[in-house]
Amino acid sequence: MNSSESLSEVHGSVDPNTKKGWRKLFAFLGPAYLVSVGYMDPGNWATDIAGGSQFGYKLIWVLLMSNLIALLLQSLSARLGIVKGLDLAQASKRAYPKWANIPLYILAQIAIIACDLAEIIGMAIGLNLLFGIPLIWGISITALDTILLLFLLKKGMRSMEAFILSMVFIVGISFLFEMFIVEPDFGEVAKGFVPSELGGSALYIAIGIIGATVMPHNLYLHSSLVQTRKIERNDRGIKEALKFNLIDTAVALNLAFFVNAAILVLAAAAFYTNGHHEVAEIQDAYKLLENIFGTAAPTLFAIALIASGQSSTVTGTLAGQIVMEGHLNLRIEPWVRRLLTRLLAIAPAFFTILHYGEDALGELLILSQVVLSLQLAFAIIPLIYFTSNKTEMGKYAIKNWVKILAWLAAAIIIMLNIKLVIDEIGVWITEAGSESIWIYIIVIPIAIAIGLLLLYIILSPLIEPYKNRKYRNILPHGKALNFQDLSIPEYKSIGLSIDFSEHDKTVIRHALMQGGKNATYTLIHIVETAGARYHKHEVLDMETISDEDNLKKYVERLENLGYQSQYVIGYGSTSGSIAKIVNDSHIDFLVMAAHGHKGFKDLLLGSTIDAVRHNVKVPVLVVRD
Repeated sequence: MNSSESLSEVHGSVDPNTKKGWRKLFAFLGPAYLVSVGYMDPGNWATDIAGGSQFGYKLIWVLLMSNLIALLLQSLSARLGIVKGLDLAQASKRAYPKWANIPLYILAQIAIIACDLAEIIGMAIGLNLLFGIPLIWGISITALDTILLLFLLKKGMRSMEAFILSMVFIVGISFLFEMFIVEPDFGEVAKGFVPSELGGSALYIAIGIIGATVMPHNLYLHSSLVQTRKIERNDRGIKEALKFNLIDTAVALNLAFFVNAAILVLAAAAFYTNGHHEVAEIQDAYKLLENIFGTAAPTLFAIALIASGQSSTVTGTLAGQIVMEGHLNLRIEPWVRRLLTRLLAIAPAFFTILHYGEDALGELLILSQVVLSLQLAFAIIPLIYFTSNKTEMGKYAIKNWVKILAWLAAAIIIMLNIKLVIDEIGVWITEAGSESIWIYIIVIPIAIAIGLLLLYIILSPLIEPYKNRKYRNILPHGKALNFQDLSIPEYKSIGLSIDFSEHDKTVIRHALMQGGKNATYTLIHIVETAGARYHKHEVLDMETISDEDNLKKYVERLENLGYQSQYVIGYGSTSGSIAKIVNDSHIDFLVMAAHGHKGFKDLLLGSTIDAVRHNVKVPVLVVRD
């Protein structure tokens, strides 16, 4: 496994080349479905419900436009991953200097936290509606889905895709039944596809819809997920992969559009037409559905909400891993990455409930989607530049008409966001009155700094075209070294970790292979009894006496074979004692046996090898029977 690859643990793990016809198509299907769940996550629900209840069917055209923009941008993201074998974060790291990459990472991370926040709130609300679990407890429960992600990663890419598809299926079927229950006016639905003027709260909700539909983290995710398919790196293989991934993207995102449109139509038919124009809260939607249509509609609504949140949270974690590894070359354990992202998202949710009450969660949900929309330009503009660059993409660079559409989409998003920021800052200054000084000191300077960064991202390729740039090496391992003058070390003092198990034979055999008869061998054994932990070398219990006798026998047998040896006994913590003996005895090479602890046992007993190798300054050879 090459850890420099995007999502290296599943990179190229699905091989469609052994299949023919429709089986080959199905082998390529999957990545876009993982991406599509981000287009129907709980954040979309809040904005769609608010839009449908306040404006009826009038904002369906915004959903359609958002979906078309998403289809265009996701196809560009897939193209980057297939042609260059880079995800969007890795490509950004190559193209931009370090000072720009760090804020780009921070902005992408904020977007992922905002996305995760929406999923936390959505799942907590779903659990509350279906089972009556208090929201604050529901938010706490969502932290446990780290275990689910670990399980899915271990099972492989196809298992994860199957799980996500099952969640999407539940959401789709739930809303299909909802449509039969609420019976919308399809004539009015058709009129909603005609664009209308946006202003005030309609603009705010429209931008929230765009932010909830065209999600920045999905652009990073898709460019990586397409690389889970092992393709032939020739003209035929790349063209085939581009074709099949376009089909995958079109089908998956149209399904997402159906779900989003169904939520908005549901809100319009159930609330707007019945005079309920201010239903912005998911909980209110649930209660009104119950009052108007009985128990079936709200139950399906809550089940779909939980399924939507759970599927979205898995893909959000993968996006976080991609962004961190691509921008920073920083690789940490998936469960740590997951837990960190989740805790950063839980914090504002907890604060909102404790300080403002549960009623404020709906506003926080819509705010999270606006934050996503504000970050979009920082993902879209580099993506357009990368896929337009003929020097890097060759004949797979996008056509001029695609480039025009992509820049048009970017321009719409940027202009809407600039208008929103100016309007919102104006509202904050008005509402704050005499206390608005913090807006001038903190908010406006941050907005200006982000605006200048965006300007740099837009103008940088025009000032210094990509074809003239010297791309930086993004691989964490650097380049191959010249080792023609390599000297082979001779180890004179070799340590052996002994525990009187069957592993000892393997440890001794490999140690003797390293040093031969010219080295001195130090047999290290640690007594771990309670007495040894407290009394150290003063302990004289039966285990210590027995262990010392065994060590003397090992030394005698090695000397009979012509090997110079000695023993040292440590007391208490195994890893700490081994490291201390190695460092104090001037041992220059250590041999240890791997005991093969996995999962809970390793968590319970700890990994001795990892702890030792972090605390010694000599080479450590780990052997297994």
